[in-house]
Amino acid sequence: MAAVAAAIRRWRLLLLLLVLSVAERGANGTPQPPNILLLLMDDMGWGDLGVYGEPSRETPNLDRMAAEGMLFPNFYTASPLCSPSRAALLTGRLPIRNGFYTTNGQARNAYTPQEVVGGIPDTELLLPALLKRAGYVSKIVGKWHLGHRPQFHPLKHGFDEWFGSPNCHFGPYDNRARPNIPVYRDWEMVGRYYEEFPIDLKTGEANLTQIYLQEALVFIKRQQAARRPFFLYWAIDATHAPVYASKPFLGTSQRGRYGDAVREIDDSVGRILDLLRDLKITENTLVFFTSDNGAALISAPRQGGSNGPFLCGKQTTFEGGMREPAIVWWPGRIPAGQVSHQLGSIMDLFTTSLSLAGLALPSDRVIDGLDLLPAMLHGQLTDRPIFYYRGNTLMAVTLGQYKAHFWTWTNSWEEFRQGVDFCPGQNVSGVTTHTQEEHTKLPLVFHLGRDPGERYPLSFASTEYLNALSRITPVVQQHQEALVPGQPQLNVCNQAVMNWAPPGCEKLGKCLTPPESVPEKCSWPH
Repeated sequence: MAAVAAAIRRWRLLLLLLVLSVAERGANGTPQPPNILLLLMDDMGWGDLGVYGEPSRETPNLDRMAAEGMLFPNFYTASPLCSPSRAALLTGRLPIRNGFYTTNGQARNAYTPQEVVGGIPDTELLLPALLKRAGYVSKIVGKWHLGHRPQFHPLKHGFDEWFGSPNCHFGPYDNRARPNIPVYRDWEMVGRYYEEFPIDLKTGEANLTQIYLQEALVFIKRQQAARRPFFLYWAIDATHAPVYASKPFLGTSQRGRYGDAVREIDDSVGRILDLLRDLKITENTLVFFTSDNGAALISAPRQGGSNGPFLCGKQTTFEGGMREPAIVWWPGRIPAGQVSHQLGSIMDLFTTSLSLAGLALPSDRVIDGLDLLPAMLHGQLTDRPIFYYRGNTLMAVTLGQYKAHFWTWTNSWEEFRQGVDFCPGQNVSGVTTHTQEEHTKLPLVFHLGRDPGERYPLSFASTEYLNALSRITPVVQQHQEALVPGQPQLNVCNQAVMNWAPPGCEKLGKCLTPPESVPEKCSWPH
């Protein structure tokens, strides 16, 4: 182990020297670490991009980004739902560690609607707070989703600027039983969805993606002019139902309104990359594009995307819920037109960003993210597991090409009979179950290379099954024996904590009177 640790230290030193050798000079003449842009989509599926085989081929800018960069076809989120996956990205830690889960039921997906009391704990170290140590200026554009109460504000967790919302753009509400969701600029709200920031549910028209694009472009120009390294977390949500697009894009896609949203996102990414080219900072700027979870098939095809060949979608720990589109772009540093078969995770963006900045990982906690720079720069592959959690339950593990399911569940029969279907048209007997089925003693094992759709489990009696399980079992045992779960943040709800009177509401005359405080257990049906 000492030899391995020494080798890792040598590798990190070499990476730091590489980063410093290509870095621009800052305002004071010292080497400036690379800028970092993380472009996080909302409910966008693996199969939504042309480069991943979407037949309409309506994403020319993202396809070009892949042609000029590197594609990660085996890239995963840390949860099949929005809030836990975002918490994992910004902490580098599984949701079971950082508290973004519930114990109100087994294997229940939970997130942060505005009645949730909890949010990101102060004990968690977020990426922008750590990047400050290397002089970075950080901005979040779009959806935060790690808690909307004052103590969870993104500017209290390392970000310097924010334009966006603490919650999903659900609505409109009547501001009596439930308030409309606020939109913030930095510390204070500047309006609410469906009021100052309209979304026409009938036509799908909204200018939010254009607003979010301008926020990104202005921030990049400003930081480059000041010669400061920057971290931009562009977390837009046009592909989350209710999907929206601005008027020039409505009706332009072969795929309907969802495709209109994708086309506008693709155009926006193209404009961001063009700006980096115009500013001549491409060689000092790493851009990573991915999604928070799989496409929401329950909303498809009108309001949801495609997960390609994979099984099911958002809310499930089958591949369609967990495997994401992923492209990295760093011209002149990452060889163009490459495909990496590294098993990647959204948590790796935390670790990779710190490595780019020349910063060490926090030593007082477990970090689950892997540094992807060896894979990006040298094609080096690292053997590592992917853990598929749903709430407080480890549902599955992938190691190499093999995935073992220890629990299977889509949703309850009761929900399914009411039309809630996370796997439309994809029933696989004994796999897409509507009761929680335990397989811990005899896991279902799939070879994802031959069977990406998880339709043909290996025979329990086969040598291949036994060999795969012999590799996976000790990895799972080690993980579970060492695991120390964080305090669950998504157990308690209270109507009184909703966005009744956010900071800045008094200036706009937008303060609302909250109801009486009545804390209660949150109900998470699936």
